[in-house]
Amino acid sequence: MRLLVTRPEDDAVRTAAALRAGGHSVLVAPLLRIEALSAELRGPWAAALITSANAARAVSVHRRGGDILRLPVFAVGDRSAEAARAAGFTDVISADGAVADLARLVAGRCAPRGAPLIYLAGEDRAGDLAGDLAAHGIDVRVVAVYRARPAEALPGDAARALVAGEIDAVLHYSRRSAATLLRLADEAQVLNAVLSLAHYCLSAEVAAPLRERGAGQIRVAASPRETALIDLVGPA
Repeated sequence: MRLLVTRPEDDAVRTAAALRAGGHSVLVAPLLRIEALSAELRGPWAAALITSANAARAVSVHRRGGDILRLPVFAVGDRSAEAARAAGFTDVISADGAVADLARLVAGRCAPRGAPLIYLAGEDRAGDLAGDLAAHGIDVRVVAVYRARPAEALPGDAARALVAGEIDAVLHYSRRSAATLLRLADEAQVLNAVLSLAHYCLSAEVAAPLRERGAGQIRVAASPRETALIDLVGPA
């Protein structure tokens, strides 16, 4: 298949390589740009929480990142755990799932009313990890360490490929990137072309903006893992 990948560039390049290894043709057109933030990270903290590989990358370049990298870190899944190790964390525990799985893991491992945990988060995020853990008596401080900036226009090569009918399907990893694609496609007058494609989504939440706009071919991965999404696409 001829696939479009719109996630931020670092992740998109890795995803494209995996899809090409399966025999697919891939066009990378990042619609979100990740920016690290100068957040206040001063502790003390009992542990760190991450729900995105972007958080690990942002901490690795932060002026106080060394203090955070010495903490044990709970990661939502294997990809974020891998990014945490690459960033310099040495004590990494993966929930191998979604945010709810991470909350259950942390609730089972961390003492209630102990020292607070730091949730290294994005400026925009789904769910309420801190609230979920507060119900277990665990104090979590949310600190935004990165933001995702949407592209101002659909990349020209993506727009041309859509007009020419050279894309069969799109992979969606976040609700925000899916919504950004729809908005930019509308502005570029190629929305109908986008809605006619097959859409492979990491979760039902990610698929929501596509359903709202009337996309007809939506498939959702069996679990919120990249491997499950790529398995859903299958080989060429």
